Amino acid sequence: MKIVILAGGRGTRGKPFTDYFPKAMIPIEGKPLIDHIIKYVSSFDFINEIIVLADYNGLGNQIRRYFEDKKIIQGKKIRFIQDSNSGTGGDLSHLSAILKKERDFILWFVDNFCAIDLGKMYKCYKQRESIACVATRKYRKEETGYAKVKDDIIIEFQEKPIISMPMVECLGIYILNTKILKIIKSKKERKNEVNLSFDVLQDLSKRKTVSAFDIGKALWIDIESPNKAERNKVTVKEIIRKMKN
Repeated sequence: MKIVILAGGRGTRGKPFTDYFPKAMIPIEGKPLIDHIIKYVSSFDFINEIIVLADYNGLGNQIRRYFEDKKIIQGKKIRFIQDSNSGTGGDLSHLSAILKKERDFILWFVDNFCAIDLGKMYKCYKQRESIACVATRKYRKEETGYAKVKDDIIIEFQEKPIISMPMVECLGIYILNTKILKIIKSKKERKNEVNLSFDVLQDLSKRKTVSAFDIGKALWIDIESPNKAERNKVTVKEIIRKMKN
């Protein structure tokens, strides 16, 4: 199975840092974010190729230069494909030729940092017989302190608690059937940018063909900027530790 790492995007939440380097190259414990992700996904035996989709005509070329002497990592081939700047779904449309022999593939948005068990997620996807599976979480560790209030009096403080959310949060890690590429292609005929969640998966969810894989209380963080990584360095270090286990 192939995994596609979506490493394009404008990185607007990471400015001004992302004016000089892409999110994929945000330094995490002395190495770029994407280096940690590629080494982690390479540890799964059923993944045989890693495709990095980015804007190599712009800042994304820093990614290719970083890996130019590492075309194979842990026995897994790395392929670099220019994105089309046509949305999170639209960028996948020109991978049809590369994925034509595949039934399924994994999609990983590069700013998602999590030691997710892709083997268990794939098993969930197969059991549900879905066309797409989305990693989700119900629990979230907060970055700020909370308090319990009774009659306008604070009776307890909780420092950065783990809270249960009323709705599950969708993370940027997916397992997709390649049939989705045909759906994206048809959408692109009508609009320039295709959003994977709202333009594609939204319709499929109404047919009950999209499953969810709950990561439980596993640590996850959206690495949108170096500041975000620094503020959550304890969480980041723990995720790295789990990635190496």
